[in-house]
Amino acid sequence: MQCSPYILRLAKLAGTACLFAALIFLCHARAEEIIDIGRFSSAKSGEILPSGWKPLLFRNISKHTAYSIIEDNGSAVLMAVAEASASGLIREIKINPAEYPVVRWKWKVGNVLKKGDVGRKEGDDYPARLYIAFEYDPGKSGFIEKSKYETVRLIYGQYPPHAVINYIWESSTPVGAMVPNPYTNRTMMFVVESGGEKLNKWVEEERNVYEDYRRAFDGEPPMISGVAVMTDTDNTGETAKAYYGDIMFEKKRVKP
Repeated sequence: MQCSPYILRLAKLAGTACLFAALIFLCHARAEEIIDIGRFSSAKSGEILPSGWKPLLFRNISKHTAYSIIEDNGSAVLMAVAEASASGLIREIKINPAEYPVVRWKWKVGNVLKKGDVGRKEGDDYPARLYIAFEYDPGKSGFIEKSKYETVRLIYGQYPPHAVINYIWESSTPVGAMVPNPYTNRTMMFVVESGGEKLNKWVEEERNVYEDYRRAFDGEPPMISGVAVMTDTDNTGETAKAYYGDIMFEKKRVKP
């Protein structure tokens, strides 16, 4: 971590104890500004599941995407390989999007899908996606919605998300598009990358989840209940390889 020239000057005047105290203060201040969701860079190459993450599986899909930690240019990253398969990795965590609205991550894909199409069930596959789930609150639901959620809870043992945002790498839909998922209008797809121009290059992304939720669902977002990554090709029957770097949430930065 780099210190400001002001801190360094203080340290020279007051000795190393001052420098140590200043560094501790800065570390705590930095920790309060960031929530690390996936610190893949601190994992060990060869690990299958990063710490704190678990498989995200779907009913009636038997072939799953393979995930593992590998080394890429000296840093550990998460690699995903899909072969007509679908599954993800999820980190269940509570985050207040009003307090930590900004999500940042980086990813790299080796190919886009020829038959990928965000608007069709047959094309609902992506070489890479970041999945943000929002908590369902039964106290804020009507009778019909509550009945549906209770039915799902009895089958699966827990409530499904109230809503989901997917940040996706699409095949041809223009960047900036917001499209309802073809399976459910409670999931909104945001195209943040599209096409093959940036293939095999690490791309850093930043989104304001709070504002994206308000735009997608026209209301205040509930708590975030989980964050997932997924590379899937079950609908198109194709093959895809992707890499995911560190994922974090930040407090909104105030421009000077």
